[in-house]
Amino acid sequence: MEYIVSARKYRPMTFDSVVGQSALTTTLKNAVKSGKLAHAYLFCGPRGVGKTTCARIFAKAINCLTPTDDGEACNHCESCQAFNEQRSFNIFELDAASNNSVENIKALMDQTRIPPQVGKYKVFIIDEVHMLSQAAFNAFLKTLEEPPSHVIFILATTEKHKILPTIISRCQIYDFERMTVQNTIEHLKMVAQKEGIQYEEQALALIAEKADGGMRDALSMFDQAASFCQGDITYQKVIEDLNVVDADNYFSMVDLALENKVSDLMVLLNQLIGRGFDGGNIVLGLASHVRNVLMAKDPQTLPLLEVSEKQRERYQQQAQRCPVKFLYQALKIMNQCDVNYRASNNKRLLVELTLIQVAQVTQPADDVPGAGRSPKRLKSLFHKQMNARPNGAQQVAQTERKEETPKVSPNPASEPTSQERKEPAAAPQPAGTSIPKGGQRGMLTSLSRITSSFANLRRGPERPAYQKDPVVENKDEHAQFTPEELLQHWRLMCNRMMEIPAMRAIAQRLKNMTPVITEHPNIELLIENPMLFNEVVAIKGRIRATMAKELHNGNIDFQLRLAKPEEIKPLPTKPELFIKLRNSNKAIELLTNAFELELS
Repeated sequence: MEYIVSARKYRPMTFDSVVGQSALTTTLKNAVKSGKLAHAYLFCGPRGVGKTTCARIFAKAINCLTPTDDGEACNHCESCQAFNEQRSFNIFELDAASNNSVENIKALMDQTRIPPQVGKYKVFIIDEVHMLSQAAFNAFLKTLEEPPSHVIFILATTEKHKILPTIISRCQIYDFERMTVQNTIEHLKMVAQKEGIQYEEQALALIAEKADGGMRDALSMFDQAASFCQGDITYQKVIEDLNVVDADNYFSMVDLALENKVSDLMVLLNQLIGRGFDGGNIVLGLASHVRNVLMAKDPQTLPLLEVSEKQRERYQQQAQRCPVKFLYQALKIMNQCDVNYRASNNKRLLVELTLIQVAQVTQPADDVPGAGRSPKRLKSLFHKQMNARPNGAQQVAQTERKEETPKVSPNPASEPTSQERKEPAAAPQPAGTSIPKGGQRGMLTSLSRITSSFANLRRGPERPAYQKDPVVENKDEHAQFTPEELLQHWRLMCNRMMEIPAMRAIAQRLKNMTPVITEHPNIELLIENPMLFNEVVAIKGRIRATMAKELHNGNIDFQLRLAKPEEIKPLPTKPELFIKLRNSNKAIELLTNAFELELS
């Protein structure tokens, strides 16, 4: 006999057998009973909650020739038999994920023109409708707005936000809910009883939690666990088969963190990682567990726990031992770990540090052994040392006061010697401080050792060596020089300037400029950029001294001038440079013509 998976074998065939969507199924049954049917429906919701199943049941009930009093299909008429045997010509299903082009939609629109042969309506079920292209949506829009009277569209999607608002506004919208853990457990119990499978309720609860609200996922995991357990589904076997972290480990982690047992927590983490569990998933699972513990502290939030009754009791017991501040702080720390986990290069170290911080939230004081606590004693030690040492302003004031009012000794014999005068006088110490051994020289600073006195501050920072103006030493030389010699020595100077790291940028720009002789021996340099102008002004004296030495003329006057807008020439393009080079060099022109070269 052919094996059929539980998700297909136990797929609901009536509205009453649909799990967890009672409000929606009641509305659809009432629409069938009253005959007040819309021309388009939109079923939205997460995966595996019954959207396509309800669409098929609804399409079958619409075309049923003899529906029941509560709006269900009779399963006896020709229309119902044709649907059950998958030979109905009135119900069409289209997978928009693989048929999302304009041609597919136009072919579907052609089918709407043909009236049904058996039954009242032609029903078109379009699954994953959000996968249609923009052009396909536009082609579908007009028909959806005014379809033939015998046509009903049922659209199903998991991502409603991707559908055009003009499509949504033309449909009745039904939002399907996620399956609750309890509903999933009850449905799995029914399937297990029909299949003759023994089970533990805690094992079914674990499957329901891992399914995350999807019944199809729960049934798939149920089949997997049934094959692994050979007809006897137990909690331990489900944990082993689905490769999930046992909830007991999370309970143990929280207990160890409350007791500040960092070493035991690291050993437990190593065991879980050794069994193949990812560190990030362990932190996420622990964060979800701590969240459940927080919800279990208040009776009003207790229903938010989607767990079995036995697990709910364990959460309540642990919640009584956990302070609220600990739970809040632990969630904050683990949330930060989740944010940084993907970008971390050492993921295991990040997980370990996170658990260490969680384990030290309730640590009472810094002197308790443990790693990672903030060193408050170290801060206090630094604070005492700072108080024991006078600041710079006090030292300056005390030293100036000593120098301004020197103490005059009445006895000449008691005056200090020349070597003793070199030592600065000791400044009075604040009360309550002590001077370390080795004298007062290490604790006091004289005015001569202060890096910047008040006079220096008024004068400003010292200019670097390359900006200081050297003295022209060859004022008695009056040699003549040509523009070619000026340009030659100018470029040699720029090359030497580029050897100084701080002057490489300005040297490169100066190298591209050409100084001119205005009236011998005066030199003028035209600068186009105001910012560069200010930089050259700072080294103008050094440039003048250098050119005077190289050109053997100590009377050179070096002038700078900022270019006017009309004097600024744009940089030549590559084609312009090539044309200029070709016109100035006959060999390049002959080579260009011989090989028919063109500048690309």
